[in-house]
Amino acid sequence: MSSSESIVKPPVHEYKENIEICDNPLTTRYASKEMSFNWSPKKKFSTWRELWYALAIEEKALGLSQITDEQLEEMKKHLEISEEEIEKATEYEKKFRHDVMSHIHSFGDSCPTARSIIHLGATSCYVGDNTDLIQMRDGMKIIQTKLLRVMQLLKIFSLKHKDLPCLGFTHFQPAQLTTVGKRATLWLQDFLFDFQQLVFQLDNLPCRGVKGTTGTQASFLHLFNGDHEKVKQLDNNVCKRIGFKKSIGVSGQTYTRKVDYQILSVLSQIAQSAHKMATDIRLLMSMKEIDEPFEKNQIGSSAMAYKRNPMRCERICSLSRFVMSLVENTAQTHANQWFERTLDDSANRRLSLPQAFLGVDGILNIVANVCNGLVVWPLVIEKHVQSELPFMATENILMAAVKAGGDRQTLHEVIRVHSMEAARRMKEEGAENDLFQRLVNDEHFKAVLSEENIKEMLNPKLYIGRADRQVEEFILNEIDIIFAEYEDLIPEASRDYQLTV
Repeated sequence: MSSSESIVKPPVHEYKENIEICDNPLTTRYASKEMSFNWSPKKKFSTWRELWYALAIEEKALGLSQITDEQLEEMKKHLEISEEEIEKATEYEKKFRHDVMSHIHSFGDSCPTARSIIHLGATSCYVGDNTDLIQMRDGMKIIQTKLLRVMQLLKIFSLKHKDLPCLGFTHFQPAQLTTVGKRATLWLQDFLFDFQQLVFQLDNLPCRGVKGTTGTQASFLHLFNGDHEKVKQLDNNVCKRIGFKKSIGVSGQTYTRKVDYQILSVLSQIAQSAHKMATDIRLLMSMKEIDEPFEKNQIGSSAMAYKRNPMRCERICSLSRFVMSLVENTAQTHANQWFERTLDDSANRRLSLPQAFLGVDGILNIVANVCNGLVVWPLVIEKHVQSELPFMATENILMAAVKAGGDRQTLHEVIRVHSMEAARRMKEEGAENDLFQRLVNDEHFKAVLSEENIKEMLNPKLYIGRADRQVEEFILNEIDIIFAEYEDLIPEASRDYQLTV
C-alpha cells in the first residue's frame, strides 16, 4: 500500500508532557505535530506491518500457495498498531534483544492465523530500512511544502520593497546601495537552490526493496524455486506498492548509508540558508532598520524591560547549527560500515535521522513566522543611507561638474579634502555628514553647479543600479516558474506558522 493510502494517521490528541523524564525539545518546543508523528513509534511500527502485509500480498500473487486470503485479511485488520501491541513488543524485546523479532511476535499474537507467514523470506532490514526511507521521503514532502511557503513569503516581501534603497555592506562596512527587496532575493535564491536539491532527492530516492539477508535475494530465490524473474517481479511489485518508483540497484544487508548522507546534506543546506538569513536580520535589527515579529505581551529581557531581542532569528541560528552538525554523523556512519553491514549504524541513525528532520521542520516554522511578520523602518534606513550617500555621490557630482566646465583635478582635490574633514567630524565629534553642504558652499563648485544640481544627485534611487529590475526578473524567470509547477503544494496564504513557545 502506498504512503498516500496509509491507514496510519496522526493523532488528534494533544501531547502530554511527562515532567519526570528528559524530553526532546525538538518535539515539545519546535517541530510540528505532523513531523513529530512522521518519526513516531506508531508511524514506524505500523509501517513495519504495512511492509509485511505488502510482502505477503505480492508473494501470494506470484504463486506462494501457503499464503491464504484469510491470512491476508487478518493482517489487514491489524495494520495500525495499538499502544498495547507496542507495549507487548517492548516486553518481547527484553527477552529476545531484537526489535524486529519482538514486533513479529507481537503482530503474530494479533494475527495467529498469519503468524507462520509474517516476514517470509525477509531480513530485519526489509522493514527497518524501507521504513526509514518511507519516513525520510514523507519528511521531505512536509519540508517541501514549508519551503514553498517560505519562498512565497520572501517573494511578497522582495516585491514590496524592491525599490527601497538601503546601504549595501561588504566586510560589514557601508558599500554601494542596494534595496531591501534585492537583499531579500539573496535569501530567496538560497532557499530556491535548496528546494531544487530537495526535489532531486525526492525524485531519485529508491526504496531498499526486497533484497534478502546480504542483498543477494537468495532466500526469495529459494522460495520461488530458482525463478529469477519472479524474484525480480517481487522486488518491483513491493517497491511500487509502498510508493516508490524503483528499488536500489544493489545492496548489502542495508541500502548504502550514503543515501542518508545525501538527504541530510540537503537538510543541512536548508539550515545554512536559514542561518544566513536570520543572521542578516539580527544585524539589521541591531541597526533598527528591520524588526522580526514582536508580540504585544512578549518580554525581551528579564532585566532590561525596553529590549526587543531577535529571539526568533537567534532560535533559527541555534537550531540550524545543530542540524548542520548532524551531517558529520551520516558521513562517519557510511564510511564505517564493514562489508555487507555492521550494526554500529543503528543507535546513531535512531538519533541523527529524525532529529535532522525535526530540526529543519522547526527551523522552517520559525522562518515562515519571521518572514510573515517582518517590519521595515524606512525612515531609519533613509537616515543611514543619507549618512553615507554624499560620499558615494561624489563621483557623479565630479563628472557633472567637469561637464559643466570645471577642472577635473582641482575639483577632485576639493572633494578629497572635504570628504576627509566630514569623515573626521563624524568620527571624532559624532557630527552628521555635512559633505553635501560643504560642496554646495565651496567656490569651486558654485562656479559650475547650483545647489539644486547637486541636490538632485543625492537621490538614493540613482544609486541602486538595476536592483529593482533584478528583483522582478528573478521572480518572474525563476521563482514563479517553480510556483506554477508546484502550485498544488503551496499552502494557503492564510496559513500561519505560530510558535509553540
